[in-house]
This record gives sequence, C-alpha cells and structure tokens, in this order.
Amino acid sequence: MIIKSLVVGPLESNCFIIADEHSKEALLIDPGDEPERILELITENNFRIKFIVCTHAHFDHVGAVPEIKKETNAQIVIHQYELGIYEHTGELAASWGYELEPLPKPDILVLEGDNLNIGDLHFKILHTPGHSPGGICLYGGGILISGDTLFAGSVGRTDLFGGDIGKLIISFKKLMSLPEETRVLPGHGPPSTIRQEKVNNYLSSEISNI
Repeated sequence: MIIKSLVVGPLESNCFIIADEHSKEALLIDPGDEPERILELITENNFRIKFIVCTHAHFDHVGAVPEIKKETNAQIVIHQYELGIYEHTGELAASWGYELEPLPKPDILVLEGDNLNIGDLHFKILHTPGHSPGGICLYGGGILISGDTLFAGSVGRTDLFGGDIGKLIISFKKLMSLPEETRVLPGHGPPSTIRQEKVNNYLSSEISNI
C-alpha cells in the first residue's frame, strides 16, 4: 500500500492518495483545493485514479473535484445521504466567501458496508453521520480515513447544516470499536490511532461521564 498526502486550501484539509503498489490503481480522497498540486503528485507517481472519494461534501473537501474529474475521468463517490449537501456545496462555499466551480454529478452513491477495491486493496465504507448527514470513513489495510468525523484529540463540528451531535457520538463509538492499532488519517490535522483516541480524545472522556 502506498499512502501520499497533501494539505490543501485555506482550511488546510488533508487530501490523501492511497494506491496499490503493483497496479498503481488508487483512491483519491477529499481533493479540497489546489488541483494542480494534486495532479502533479498523481503524475509523478504514475497513479491511476479509479475513485474520487468525498468523505463528505463540504467545500473544503470537494473544491478540486471538477478539475480532477476532468483530467482523470475517475468515478466520484459519495454517500447516498450526502447528495443533498453535495448539490448545494456552492452555496455553503459562497457563505464563507469562496467561489466554487459547479460539481460534476456523482458516479457512485455508497451505503454502509459497501466496498471500494483498488488492485489488491479493499476498503469498507463506514457511514459516520454527525458532522454531515452522509459522512463516511474508509477502513481497510489497518488504516481508517476518517474525514471530519474523527481528528487527533477531537471530532468534527456539528453546527453546520445537517450536523447532529447525537449521531456524531454514535459514529464515534462505532470507530472506537475498531482494533486499537488502527492508524487514523483525519480530514484535518495530524494522524493518530484508535488506541490514542480512546485515551486522548475529549469526546471519550465526555461519553464516559454521561
């Protein structure tokens, strides 16, 4: 497994490329901005992007999707429950003072338990609403790409449209049931592990006090 990452855009979102080292088939996850840098990384490594996966549809995670889709013709993947957010992402971006190119129609609408396969690598879709109705994580090969559901020491905000703290707590508990050695690659900030988040995440202590 090859893992590459870039921090992109004004909100410093983590964009990940995960590739099968033999076939060079790859997932591109959360291309939020700076498509030129992302495409340069793809070209330098001879990656063949099979899927453009959006863990959720907030503009800082999808801003580069139109250009990447145009250049790679990879299939755009979002959760079925995120379609409404995806279709109105431009409005949210405008409310933050950003202009977003219209997003292409998604190619694949996934649900809990679906799988995405690249070469010999297999990633399971975990539906983790709370930050956004159709937020997803990808789990496979000992890693969890957690989007804005789980960060090192914290979790995603729930005050944007579609946010729900009750659902986020349920999603957090689901992720905490994964093997403790699972490496966490979040949508913002540094990596972590499930073991570290059980101990250090502020939501862990809050839940234990309920």
